[in-house]
Amino acid sequence: MDDVIVLGAGVIGLTCAVRLLEDGARVRVVTADEPARTVSRLAAAVWYPTHTDPDPRVLAWAHETYDELMAQAGAAVPGVVPRPTRMILRAPSGPPWWAAAVPDFAVHPGGSSASAGPDEWRFTVPSVEMPLYLPWLADRVRELGGTIALGRVERLRELDGQAGTLVNATGLAARLLADDPAVFPARGQVVGVANPGLVTSVRDEEHPDGMTYVHPRSRDVVLGGTFQAGEWSETPDPGTTEAILRRCAELVPQLEGARPLWEAAGLRPARHGGPRVEADAVTLPGGTRIVHAYGHGGAGVTLSWGCAAEVARIVA
Repeated sequence: MDDVIVLGAGVIGLTCAVRLLEDGARVRVVTADEPARTVSRLAAAVWYPTHTDPDPRVLAWAHETYDELMAQAGAAVPGVVPRPTRMILRAPSGPPWWAAAVPDFAVHPGGSSASAGPDEWRFTVPSVEMPLYLPWLADRVRELGGTIALGRVERLRELDGQAGTLVNATGLAARLLADDPAVFPARGQVVGVANPGLVTSVRDEEHPDGMTYVHPRSRDVVLGGTFQAGEWSETPDPGTTEAILRRCAELVPQLEGARPLWEAAGLRPARHGGPRVEADAVTLPGGTRIVHAYGHGGAGVTLSWGCAAEVARIVA
């Protein structure tokens, strides 16, 4: 019998498994899809609490994740690098609620004239290439003695009695598995183009035509995007692709004329009220207790290691 079963092998499930294994637990990860096929693979994954409400717990998770990912970047973990970032402001603004987590955060006034440009937030945060990072996380689970098993679960009680604790890190599937109507999809569409030498991430979250971001990686640039609450389609829309290319070229002129190398659409596992990271009040009939870790929306990577540490504390 395992000490803990982690249900789900996206970034939340795998980081939870790593922290639990580091604490000495016997851990089995059960997942409907290989880690590299989960929705986490589509994340542009630059640390940023996008579409996340202010909350002291969330700030603590974000801060802990920032520190862990920056340490991983220093240790040359695959796909993790510090990334200078510019956030374009549509109206003058002071620091956001999460600024305390980022040591070099600064507000740069654009000046009073139109030619001086808008105000900006500037900061350095970790960037994660998920096609490299997810296999590293899975390998880390196995190196620590954990196992990863493929299996589709229709009800949490199917795993009752197989472990002392079940960690529910099922993302969007928690809508049914945890009977939680607060969970909803937030569709995101992104486009990959060749990198013309960019190193700085640029964001315009309040662009009137839709959130806009440019995230360089080692071999390409991820362009976005959309945040379409309640939309379930995972098929890229050609018109949306063209709109993303246009907005991103306006934001970063070096991208003028860039054509797609790839396109993708995925469903962020969002939740009204924010992430649910807590023990369930109800224990399964066979004695297995449930700890939930889902509802991170577009901030899964940004909150991952902090939430994993919280889950480990709850389990302990």
